[in-house]
Amino acid sequence: MARRKSRPNILFITCDQWRGDALGIAGNNVVKTPNVDRLAGEGTVFLRHFANAAPCAPARACIYTGLYQTNNRVCRNGTPLDDRHDNIARAARRAGYDPTLFGYTDVAPDPRHHHTNDPALKGYEGILPGFSVGQLLPEHQRQWLAWLGAQGIDVSMGSPDIHRPANGSKAIDASSPVYSADQTETAYMTESFMRWHGAQEAGWFAHLSFIRPHPPFAVPAPYDTMYDPANCGSFARAADPASEAGVHPFVAAELDRTKTGKFLPGRKGKVHDLGEADFRQIKALYYGMISEVDAQLGRLFDHLKATGQWDDTIVILTSDHAELMGDHHLLGKGGYFDGSYHVPLVIRDPRGKPGRAGVTRFTEAVDLFPTLLDLMDLPPQPWLDGRSLAPFLDGKLPDDWRTEAHVEFDFRTGPGGSSKRMPASQRTANLAVLRGERYKLVHFAAGPSLLFDLATDPSETVDRSRHPDYRDIHVDMLERLLSWRAAHLDQSLALGELTDEGPRGPFAPLPRQ
Repeated sequence: MARRKSRPNILFITCDQWRGDALGIAGNNVVKTPNVDRLAGEGTVFLRHFANAAPCAPARACIYTGLYQTNNRVCRNGTPLDDRHDNIARAARRAGYDPTLFGYTDVAPDPRHHHTNDPALKGYEGILPGFSVGQLLPEHQRQWLAWLGAQGIDVSMGSPDIHRPANGSKAIDASSPVYSADQTETAYMTESFMRWHGAQEAGWFAHLSFIRPHPPFAVPAPYDTMYDPANCGSFARAADPASEAGVHPFVAAELDRTKTGKFLPGRKGKVHDLGEADFRQIKALYYGMISEVDAQLGRLFDHLKATGQWDDTIVILTSDHAELMGDHHLLGKGGYFDGSYHVPLVIRDPRGKPGRAGVTRFTEAVDLFPTLLDLMDLPPQPWLDGRSLAPFLDGKLPDDWRTEAHVEFDFRTGPGGSSKRMPASQRTANLAVLRGERYKLVHFAAGPSLLFDLATDPSETVDRSRHPDYRDIHVDMLERLLSWRAAHLDQSLALGELTDEGPRGPFAPLPRQ
């Protein structure tokens, strides 16, 4: 791909927990996302883009390294990322950029390269190696809280309690938090970027990592009442939680353990006890949060236009993973349902052809690193698991493109632990998903597998794995999953060899220590 006349600016935006079907451009007739839709109109929207893992740290490891979880081995929040892996920030430096982070990357550093007393090892919210920091915003959000405090807001309650209703309501309703629409985390990060951007010359690389629409589900006016809960659509789920729990022991455990307070601070009880009206109200708030993020994105895009840099800036917008949002009587992410992994992806390269129809081929988070290599005119890395999406930006279909999406989810509890979700050891507390056009296989290392016929059961509630009419399909899907695993074993050294003439073949570069 020879696109570059001069080094373009690159704006790489990740949102957190944004569903792929919660976009106007994706056919959602309820949620309003005019600015993302406008971006898609000038670029390419990928309508079947999937995260490869969850929660945040595993999902982002796939994005940043171009490697599936089976190779990057970030199993949960807090799992260190092996420092031998290349990543998007290190690659950007090789291309002559100073990649700068706004937000967070949720990358736990490799402890083998740090002293045990190093504060960098106290938590999983490290910075991906290679990034400079423009504005950090970890989970405690102290930087944002200090900004709110300077504007006269009482922030003594800290985060996440800052998101509780200002009126003290304990109900699940549209009560607003204490901060305004101009004071959200997204507004704060947008302003931080714009201040930094004002001091930059052309040829910059910025990674904006927005926390929203991640829970807590709270949003200020006018977004709190923008959507009528009655008009927010239906849910993909069985008739009731008991029927949902009967599909698989993993789902039964999820329903039993998921607490409402994790998503709505100050509220009691478990998510499976929420009623239809509660789920609809939460969905209305979630849509409001998406519209609030979209409004700040519009502000950001307008800033780039006003400063004359829009036509020189590549924009990539995606999410780390998605949100079940009431599907299967659950909230949150993880497991195996599409609602947890189908995420937005829009790429706008001003050097390409705008306004093409959406891409409906299966694309994955691991494709983003190879794509960035392509857009930065860096050589491809054949040991990566993903493939460049750059041909799609020119309206071309790459040869032998994948026909399924692949998902992995590791649900161990941590070092020395097993799993609270279902009986499994630390090494077997995982699942893998092969999601095809019609059929979807879920394979558990410990536990029965699942097979869904999405043509007759798009809600993923009827297991066909033991049905005699689906036996051959089940076996075929299991073989395809095994073939995928075999094809994506770690290739960093396997693609080369040492000979009498010296090294031959490609080798993954090791970072300088």
